[in-house]
Amino acid sequence: MPGTDETVIHVVAGILRDDAGRILLAQRPSGKHLAGLWEFPGGKCEPGESPEQALRRELHEEIGIEIGAIEKLIAVPWRYPQKSIILDVYSVATYAGSVHGREGQALRWTALAEIGTTPMPPADRPVVAALRLPPHYVITPEPATGDAEFLRALTGVLDAGEKCIQLRAKQLATLRLRGLAQAAQELTRAAGADLLINGDLSLAQEIGVGVHLPAAQMMQLHERPLGPERWVAASCHDERELAHAAAIGVDFAVLGPVQRTASHVQSHALGWKQFAELCAMAPFPVYALGGLSDADAVVARTAGAQGIAGISGFWPRRS
Repeated sequence: MPGTDETVIHVVAGILRDDAGRILLAQRPSGKHLAGLWEFPGGKCEPGESPEQALRRELHEEIGIEIGAIEKLIAVPWRYPQKSIILDVYSVATYAGSVHGREGQALRWTALAEIGTTPMPPADRPVVAALRLPPHYVITPEPATGDAEFLRALTGVLDAGEKCIQLRAKQLATLRLRGLAQAAQELTRAAGADLLINGDLSLAQEIGVGVHLPAAQMMQLHERPLGPERWVAASCHDERELAHAAAIGVDFAVLGPVQRTASHVQSHALGWKQFAELCAMAPFPVYALGGLSDADAVVARTAGAQGIAGISGFWPRRS
């Protein structure tokens, strides 16, 4: 995260897609910082420009288009050895003109699945994560009833279109948890969704899924516990935990509670103002957590969130 006593360069970038859903990348020219790497097109904000104005100017100057509607995707604070930046990234819904490299730079349209293996500046990696992650991060309740009922509920969640699931089962015996996790993995994989297991690194490694780190566990780690092919997420509640999550290289985090909940009545509620302030410090996508549902999606996005995380807002209630 950039320090408070240094000059921070404000940079903007745009996500453009073609008719096949591929995303436009531009190669950084020789002689520039990180030359040869591929990035999302954009550039620096000029003095007095808003990020939106800068993006419109940069994309016209760089690739010859006039952009229409845009939507904020993520803001990434990043410190390089040479400089610190804030990278504001927008999804471009419409544009006019034919994309071409007006400054002689190479351009290419790349499928999202292939961007993960493309050599890119480090600050662009959280953008790739934000593009891959859905607007909801569904957390399961403790599987207190039979596994069959739990898996039926999970099937309903997946049938509703949810694509990222955290299996949170802290009270199950090891053997039962392994069987349930394997069954959940089969269901999520068939649905084209991702599964993360709360806290159990060895099980996540064993069956090949992601891991969600509770804050206390995350703070004990000194490096990323899984390879880049698996999601690593963390629970965070304050600036210190967000900074440590960044230091060990998590892909995303949940931050909260935003509102006081019945299950955590003693927890300090951040509120949206403090959530937004903390979210702006995180160099990775952040989900808002705590007393929220999809009805809070717009305010969450306005506060900088990737989306909403939770249990009760997405998991079916027992009849």
